[in-house]
Amino acid sequence: MAAHQPPRRPPRTGETLITPGAKGFRRHVERRSAAPLIFLRQLPGWVVPLAFVAVLVVGLAVKGFVGTAALVLVAAFLGWFSYLSWPAVELPGRLLRGSVIIAVLALAVSQAVR
Repeated sequence: MAAHQPPRRPPRTGETLITPGAKGFRRHVERRSAAPLIFLRQLPGWVVPLAFVAVLVVGLAVKGFVGTAALVLVAAFLGWFSYLSWPAVELPGRLLRGSVIIAVLALAVSQAVR
């Protein structure tokens, strides 16, 4: 007997993962990111935020290498999402996203020297 699997979230209609007219590095990153983004989209809606918060809490609570690595992972995830959404975000949103990434990296440095 197969276990009952919850229904997957349907893909959004009318949206594309690729920026129209993207060239070079942006196009490469967007194409390489398509499969992981689709995978993340198919997970239950609570999984990604819960995992994100768990890694953030580990990064803030654990001293040394483990805490630093967790915070760098959080910053990398935020940087990846920020890069992908950059063309659709206005200047205030860009500044806020950049500031958050810098703050998380500063916390990572702080954890590294503890």
